Amino acid sequence: MKEIKAIVQPFMVEAILHRLEDLEIPGLTLSEVRGWGRSRAEGARESVQEAGHAFALKTKIEVVVPDAMVEPIVDAISSAARTGRPGDGKIFVSGVERALRIRTGEEDEDGL
Repeated sequence: MKEIKAIVQPFMVEAILHRLEDLEIPGLTLSEVRGWGRSRAEGARESVQEAGHAFALKTKIEVVVPDAMVEPIVDAISSAARTGRPGDGKIFVSGVERALRIRTGEEDEDGL
């Protein structure tokens, strides 16, 4: 199993979700986040000042899936989120050792 984390522009979320719906993913989490990359939030559509620094407002998408679903999901997110301008975001893929559905006790892929 893998965890996919994508940090994307908030205005691209709707297009990304439309692409992900077609892939029948087991679920996802969306979070509002702020941060900076190489451009230090320059040119961000929305930014916030904190402790004297400008942070770009972003959305984080998190999903845990079986290994076979990773590439289609990464492709869907990257193609839907790409504008070609700085600040499009990043995608990270990490291994997941264990998943547990609290309600039923199902584990690993069954727990997704």
